[in-house]
Amino acid sequence: MHADPALTRVSLARATLGGFAAFPGTTGRALVAVCAVALGVALGFAVQLINHTAVSEFNAAFATLSGDADLQVQGGRSGFPEELYPRLARDAAVAVASPVLQLEATLPGADETLTLIGIDVLRAAAVTPGLVGEVQDRFDALRPDTVFLTPAALASLARRRGDTLTLQNGLDPVELRIAGVVHGNGEARMGVMDIGGMQDRFARAGRITRIDLRLRPGFDVKRTRERLARMMPAGVSVVSPRSNAESTERLTRAYRVNLDVLALVALFTGALLVFSTQALAVLRRRVPFAVLRSLGLTRGALMRLVVREGAVLGVLGALAGLALGFAIATLATRWFGLDLGAGFFRGRAPGIAMDWTGAALFGACGVAAAMLGSVAPARDAARAPPALALKAGDVDVEWGRGRSVWLGVAACVAGAGATLLPPVHDLPLFGYLAIALLLLGTLGLLPALSALLLAGVPRPRAPAVALALAQIRHTPAQSTLSLAAMVAGVSLMAAMAIMVASFRGSLETWLDEVLPADLYVRAGAGSDTAYLTPPLQAQLERVPGVARVEFLRATSLALDDDARRVTLLARDIDPHRPMDRLALIGPTVTPGANDPPPAWVSEAAADRFGWHVGETIRLPLAERLEPFTVAGVWRDYARQQGAIVVERALYARLTGDAWVNDAAVWLARDARAADIERALRALPGGDRVDVATPGELRAVSLRIFDRTFAVTYALEAVAVLIGLTGLSSAFGALVLRRRREFGVLRHLGLTRRQIGTMLATAGLLLAGVGAVVGIALGFVIALILIHVVNRQSFHWSMDLAIPWVGLAALAAALLALATVTAWLSGRAAMRDDVVRAVKDDW
Repeated sequence: MHADPALTRVSLARATLGGFAAFPGTTGRALVAVCAVALGVALGFAVQLINHTAVSEFNAAFATLSGDADLQVQGGRSGFPEELYPRLARDAAVAVASPVLQLEATLPGADETLTLIGIDVLRAAAVTPGLVGEVQDRFDALRPDTVFLTPAALASLARRRGDTLTLQNGLDPVELRIAGVVHGNGEARMGVMDIGGMQDRFARAGRITRIDLRLRPGFDVKRTRERLARMMPAGVSVVSPRSNAESTERLTRAYRVNLDVLALVALFTGALLVFSTQALAVLRRRVPFAVLRSLGLTRGALMRLVVREGAVLGVLGALAGLALGFAIATLATRWFGLDLGAGFFRGRAPGIAMDWTGAALFGACGVAAAMLGSVAPARDAARAPPALALKAGDVDVEWGRGRSVWLGVAACVAGAGATLLPPVHDLPLFGYLAIALLLLGTLGLLPALSALLLAGVPRPRAPAVALALAQIRHTPAQSTLSLAAMVAGVSLMAAMAIMVASFRGSLETWLDEVLPADLYVRAGAGSDTAYLTPPLQAQLERVPGVARVEFLRATSLALDDDARRVTLLARDIDPHRPMDRLALIGPTVTPGANDPPPAWVSEAAADRFGWHVGETIRLPLAERLEPFTVAGVWRDYARQQGAIVVERALYARLTGDAWVNDAAVWLARDARAADIERALRALPGGDRVDVATPGELRAVSLRIFDRTFAVTYALEAVAVLIGLTGLSSAFGALVLRRRREFGVLRHLGLTRRQIGTMLATAGLLLAGVGAVVGIALGFVIALILIHVVNRQSFHWSMDLAIPWVGLAALAAALLALATVTAWLSGRAAMRDDVVRAVKDDW
């Protein structure tokens, strides 16, 4: 028998448009499903927008800084001798060489620095014209006391042409006159001045940090780069301009990918909620579907109908998510900046640039997730025999029928194996795959796990409770529908809670180890121009009440031809007791008298460069390669690119650099921190240093940590909401499936209260299974996050810490809420008239 095509089209249209409107309970759950999809799309799209804008702005700034340069010669943070410049300028392959001095200059009284660039304006005009400012007096570009600022710098500093800008050199003020504007990249907070004046004002005589090269026509860039690289002193590299942008993109890639994965997890839980919503909708409309099948509607057409309804949910969720994502990106950049507090793109805060490709991608992901969540209900709706759906009696559809336990076992085994695989381009792709496989495998094993966990529950005496237990035991496959969203949500929440607790606990321990002094003095965070000179260091040591002072010099080194940088920390440290100042992990060695001096490398540096304890490495110091022995590996949560610690006295002897950035101060027995701070402030320039106690630094660090993971806490709350909504949808389906059974039980003498007790017990039992499986799975996922994902993404190790109280509170709240949710979802069954519930059986 074939259905009339026109009738089929009308029926399908009405079913699609009215599938949710006809059932108010389902409509509400459908809206929650739309919100779940929207959340996943919004998170992913917001991250994409923020990073798209940040990278675009960085590339724009990079284009201004590199201009028409074919090659760039660059060194570490301290630069290199300017004698290299005339040698390169006379090279046969070089048409124009433009020397550059770039520093992060301290703004007295401000937390941020200003990027300051010194140029030879005559040379820069031919290579990097975007750095040449607009002038009213052509000699202003050559004067040593003038600076040109970008529009963004003028706006953020509340300055205009002709005003005075005060910067800091050491602890002394440096006053510059704002002579004009640099329009090369208006969104960057940047200033440009004459290179000679900058060298003089900021004590960098004879030093530069970069040389931009434009080659003559006919010279091959690659071969010229290789030839010039052989001429460079240690620590100076010849790179293509694009390599700097690529290096920054690599730096942020792991951060961006991890945020995107969080968004995909939200999309996955949204798909599970669509699954529960569609399953309930299918049960509510089993009779209309059976009529359509009787009129000749094929199984394929019915499946397409249900999947199309899922697509409608996905489209609505995607559109809402894209709008929400744009709003989140705009607010996040306004509050936290383009780096979301990660410190990658300081000083840039432009408006969000729309990324239509990203919008299409994440919108399609939202629709695909919703359609995927509709496949299983669509298949079961198509398989249901029309005669059984039309006749009297409860519908007994076993959701997930035909799934093999072995597929779940295989997915879990494959996931465990994926954790052993190395990263791909420094990304823990196999770690993410392992989490996905374990989650899918566990969901496939839910019926078997439910039966296993409930088998040990003793038979209760109360009839209603016994009926609830028997029903769940004899229909284990229904637990997939009831528990899928809950297990996914609980496992996500438990995993993130364990990971965050482990990270925070490890951070607290690390802060205790690296902050042993009574006071800490810093000349300027992230600055090249704020430092303590040897005379100031001596004055600080002589302050009454100061028992001991240890100094630290921070700079950076370029270790190879790719200019991969690593932070060098020259500090006062006892080479025989480095554990007093460093959070060492693993074995250590003490170099012998004839061995190179010790260097202690961070985990990130050891991973990036393949260093091992006991081996000899060579570090470029003062344009020479100096040998050091890797004496140990230490834990560092502050520098993702890696750090190396060497003895400060040795560093000063090798480089002649006696400046320091930080000082750790130990007080005499009867001294008070407040008195010492006042004495430090009384030193020359003491009002321009930051003084803090270990407790203050610790509190600031933990506050930043908590702010960074605020989005995680929000995701955990959403995960619980999704899980409970999924359980509510599942119980709605359970009530519909068993409404005639409840009528029979009422005829046999069970009261409404007993039926309510039965439903509440079923909710409690299923929530107990969901809590046990979800927390167990969350523990396994947390281990992968801690030991695989974070280790491969950021090269951080951390100690496992389980928040037992928090997990217990989560389980208790989940059991209570699930019990109430199940009872509320079954109120319709308790209100049904006893006769009407079984009249079709007469």
